[in-house]
Amino acid sequence: MRRRTAIALSLTLLVGCLSATVAPEAVPQAVTFGGHTRGVTSVAFSPDGVLVASGSADNTVRLWDVATGQEVRTLSGHTSSVRSVAFSPDGTLLASAGTDDATVRLWSVATGAVVRTLEPGGPVESIAFSPDGRILVSGSGEPPGCPGSGHDLVRFWDVATGKELRTRSEHTYIDVRRVTDVVSLAFSPDGQLLASGSVDSTVKLWDVATGVEVRTLAGNADSIYSVAFSPDGKLLATASQDMTMKLWNVATGALVRTHTGDNGIRSIAFSPDGRLLASGDAGGTVKLCDAATGAEVYTLASHAAPVASLSFSPDGNLLASGSWDNTVKLWDVSKGTEVRTLGSHGWDLTSIAFSPDGALLALGWRGWQVKLWHVETGEEVLLAHQSGAVVAVAFSPDGKLLASGSGREVKLWDVAMEAEVRTLEGHTQDVGSVAFSPDGTILASGSWQEVRLWSVSTGTQLRILEGHDQDGDSVAFSPDGALLASGSSDGKIVLWRVSTGAEVHTLAGHTAWVFSVAFSPDGKTLASASGDNTIMLWDVATGTPLRTLAGHTQCVASVAFSPDGALVASGSGDGTIKLWNVASGAELRTLVGQMGAVYSVAFSPDGTLIASVSKDNAVQLWEVQETK
Repeated sequence: MRRRTAIALSLTLLVGCLSATVAPEAVPQAVTFGGHTRGVTSVAFSPDGVLVASGSADNTVRLWDVATGQEVRTLSGHTSSVRSVAFSPDGTLLASAGTDDATVRLWSVATGAVVRTLEPGGPVESIAFSPDGRILVSGSGEPPGCPGSGHDLVRFWDVATGKELRTRSEHTYIDVRRVTDVVSLAFSPDGQLLASGSVDSTVKLWDVATGVEVRTLAGNADSIYSVAFSPDGKLLATASQDMTMKLWNVATGALVRTHTGDNGIRSIAFSPDGRLLASGDAGGTVKLCDAATGAEVYTLASHAAPVASLSFSPDGNLLASGSWDNTVKLWDVSKGTEVRTLGSHGWDLTSIAFSPDGALLALGWRGWQVKLWHVETGEEVLLAHQSGAVVAVAFSPDGKLLASGSGREVKLWDVAMEAEVRTLEGHTQDVGSVAFSPDGTILASGSWQEVRLWSVSTGTQLRILEGHDQDGDSVAFSPDGALLASGSSDGKIVLWRVSTGAEVHTLAGHTAWVFSVAFSPDGKTLASASGDNTIMLWDVATGTPLRTLAGHTQCVASVAFSPDGALVASGSGDGTIKLWNVASGAELRTLVGQMGAVYSVAFSPDGTLIASVSKDNAVQLWEVQETK
């Protein structure tokens, strides 16, 4: 099983309601969840109201605990924007729709594992489960490579088998040839009708059993972004870029009411009791209106970008809004106030380190930030901003200090006080790595052609180790503190005697930049990760290579030994993490789930977890036991 935890989430929703107003009681506030690094395109509550799912243009789906606001899991696998998410009626499955990757994925909510992948054959804009959970419907555009075919399809899938229902009697697919892009789908509460909204400004109602078009609802002047049935199935609400929200009589197709807003309306949702209608608009505003009269109840003006998705909790007490400002907000429906925001970082995660007790993760960001993350609760603490991208972090052996490398400086932080202790200055080029000696008295920092040693207690520079021909980008102390290993862009590793600064060995074997080095717990073996796509294991005593671990298809950026020394973990630009048996050199497992180059890997002190960070800005936790 893979436990994945990601750090940031953000959703933005704009909702526009209409004309008639009831004096709003107060400017409402919301709860924001953070973690996504690009716009949030869709949100959905689980049937029991315990979880919120969010889909984003950052290619990920995130699950959030409504009660605590903490991220439960990041679901990675899509290679393009996730346009729509939907829970199965029993809450065991989550469906997500990818646009350009032309897939629909079904995920186990309990484990985060992909149950199956459906391939509709074109960009998928919307998905919906039938009320009994047996059928999943997907709305997609033209298949890739077939521009102008005019075939935008609504396909029906058997959830249990993942097979497309092919014959007419089994609901093969609905061919909406006069529709250019199906953006939104919704089943009627009884499952007999399906509504589809399109960028051609029309809404169509379909008979699910036969696939026959029942009627077309025309009257909008621009794209239809969202459709929603009232809980009793008598009304259909539609949201359009033409700044209107319309209510239609489902039985007759007659227009009941039109609400006009100040911006294009992107999302709508009925409350579970049907009394309220929520709308989100392109201006970032969410509005709550009385569904019977159209009177405005609350205006929730909080998002900084268009509101792409809305979802009520099953009990109707909360409203979730997802926005292109990268946040998801939770609102108290009765008060119109914000409960929580799940927010975003917006910058690449570059480095990660466990505290010695395993309770904390330190995170370095290209956005000049250093953060501490509580592993159990997911709570984040921002230590401070630095003068440049933070590319390296390391805890002292007692866990009391944290070192971070950024620009040409190294900072020491008091972990308990969350305060800066001192800044170590002297490098003339950017710092690429930091490491504490095992006794915590010395800090090493690597930069262009040099490694500097510092007194932790005073901040005094002790020694400069020069010997690399090019950039020194990785450093590590041996467990006894007697040796320091440094890797360089010249493909070489140098072993130094810490007490004298003398060069002990030069390890030559890699044909590209050495990005990471790590000593085994017994100090006898050194692992190195390189841009030549390999990991090498070296005999520290002799400086000779023991074996080469090959299997990654792109550069290897990070390497780490397990606490017992039996395993090596490697993170690569190919987006994978590999586990290797040190004794035999055999590859044991490939961990796939992060969407982008893996920058850093680290074992927890007890060896049960591996933490990884990647270009997708997510931190993921993997259980080691089930990977052996």
